[in-house]
Amino acid sequence: MRVFAVALALSVVICRGQEPPDKVDLSVIHQIKDEAFQNSKVMETLFQLTEVNGPRLTNSPQFRAAGAWAAKQMTDWGLANAKLEKWGPFGRGWRFTSFSGQMVEPQNQPLLGYPLAWTPGTEGPLTGEAALAVIKTEADFDKFKAEYTGKLRGKIVLRDDPRDLTLPTAPAGTRYSDPQLAELLNFPIPRPQGPGVRTPPVTPEQAKKFRERQNQFWHDEGVPLLVRISQGDAGTVFGTSFDRELKDNPSMVVLAAEHYNRIARLIQKKTPVQLQFDIKAQFYDDDADSFNVVAEIPGNSKKDEVVMLGAHLDSWHMGTGATDNAAGSAVVMEAMRILKTLDLKMDRTVRVALWGGEEEGLLGSKAYVKAHFADPKVMKTSSEHERFAGYFNIDNGSGKIRGVYGQTNDAMRPVFEKWFEPFKDIGAGTIVMRNTGGTDHLSFDEVGLPGFQFIQDPLDYNTRTHHSNMDVYDRIQATDLEQASAIMASMVYHAAMRPEKLPRKPLPKAKPDGEANR
Repeated sequence: MRVFAVALALSVVICRGQEPPDKVDLSVIHQIKDEAFQNSKVMETLFQLTEVNGPRLTNSPQFRAAGAWAAKQMTDWGLANAKLEKWGPFGRGWRFTSFSGQMVEPQNQPLLGYPLAWTPGTEGPLTGEAALAVIKTEADFDKFKAEYTGKLRGKIVLRDDPRDLTLPTAPAGTRYSDPQLAELLNFPIPRPQGPGVRTPPVTPEQAKKFRERQNQFWHDEGVPLLVRISQGDAGTVFGTSFDRELKDNPSMVVLAAEHYNRIARLIQKKTPVQLQFDIKAQFYDDDADSFNVVAEIPGNSKKDEVVMLGAHLDSWHMGTGATDNAAGSAVVMEAMRILKTLDLKMDRTVRVALWGGEEEGLLGSKAYVKAHFADPKVMKTSSEHERFAGYFNIDNGSGKIRGVYGQTNDAMRPVFEKWFEPFKDIGAGTIVMRNTGGTDHLSFDEVGLPGFQFIQDPLDYNTRTHHSNMDVYDRIQATDLEQASAIMASMVYHAAMRPEKLPRKPLPKAKPDGEANR
C-alpha cells in the first residue's frame, strides 16, 4: 500500500508539472463578465470622448482636453501614475470652427463637404469660377503648364476626375460569417515574385515631393482653393488631411461625390459655374510636442514586468472620432476599470496607453517604444524590453471581438486557444497567424515584442464610418463594446498572471529609414 501511495503521489506531482501554463481562471472570468455586462461604464466613457471632447485631431484643443479628461478619469477610478507622457515634436495643431460651401451659378445649391485638416482658412467668403484641372503624374505638369498657365488665377479648382457611382447592392453593415472567419485561417504563404516587368512602388519621399510640386504649381498659378471628391456615396464624406508640414498651401475641401460630380459635369459641358466657400480655421503653434495618456495598476510579485493594452486617442475631424477610435479607447479604459473595481491582485504591472498621432503614422506608439524599449533603426534593446510581457491593441471600429491576429507568432497559438475558450459562446475564438497592419501593435512587433491586434466584426466601419463625417456616437454598438471590454480585461489579466512572459519571435534586424511598419 505504501508503495502504491508513493507512486500515486509521484504521478500527481509529475502530472501537475506537465500542466499547461495557460489554463484560465474561470472564477475570475465570471467576475469580469459580470462587471462588464451588468455594470458597464464603457458608453459613458465613449460619450465623454466623442460628444464632449470630439473630434480629437492630434494637438488640437479637443485632443488635449480629451487626454486631460482621460487621465483624470483613470485617476478617479484608482489607477496609479496617470499622466500625459510627452513625445515629439509632432508639429502644430489645427481645428476649423466654421465651414460653408455653395454653388452660386448656374443655380444656388448648398454643398456637402468639409475642409481637410491643416488647410488654411479663406479669411472670409471666397467666390470664384470653378475649373477642372487634374494632375495625376509628373508627365501632366508639362501639359498643364501649356494649357493652364495664366488661366487659373483666382479660380476654384476641382483636382479629381468625377466618379461613376454605381448602384450599391451590398449591405453597408455586416458581421463575419463562419465561412468568412474560416477564410481568415488560410494563411497566405509569401513566395518570391517571378520574372517580369514590375512597377517599383512609390516611396513616401517620392509621394511627398510630388505633392510639393503640385502645391507649388497651384501656388504659382494663383489658385486660392482646391476641391477634392469624396470616395463615399449617399452623403458620406471621407477625408483626412492636407499636408500639415507644408507651408503656404491653398485652402482645400472635400465634397460629397454627388455634389462634386454635378459641378464637374457642368464644367465639362462648358457651362460656367461659380462656387463660394467660407472656412474659418485656426493653427496652434505654441506647443509642438504631443503626448500619450498612460496609467497603470501596479503588480505584486513581478511588478517590474509590464503587460500593456492600448488604443489610439486621436481621430480625424469630420465626425467625432467614435468608431476610430474612441471605441477602442473606451474599451481599454473600461478593461482597466473592471480590473481595478474587482481589486484583482495581479503579479505583473498592467499599463494602459492611449496613443496620440496614430493617424499620422503610429507616431505616438513609435515614440513610446523608442523611448522605453528599442529604436528599430539600431535595435539596441533596453532593460524594459527584457521585462516586457506583451501588448494588446484594439483599433478596428465598434464591432465585437471575434478573435486575434497572431502576427506570425506560432508559439502564441496554444496560449490564445486556451484564453479564448470561455468566450466562444459570445462569438470569439478565431486565431489566425497572419499579420494585420495599420494599428499600434506594429510599433511593438517592430522591435521584437509580442504585440497583437484583435479581429473585430466589420459592421459599417469601412463602408460608412472610417475617416468620414459619419464617424459618430450613433454608429457605436454598445453590446459589442461590452463584449470587447470583457475579453480585453481577461487577456490582460491572464498575461499578468502567466508564469512566463508571452513567447517572442526572434529579435528582428535593425531597419534603416523608410522600412518602418505602418
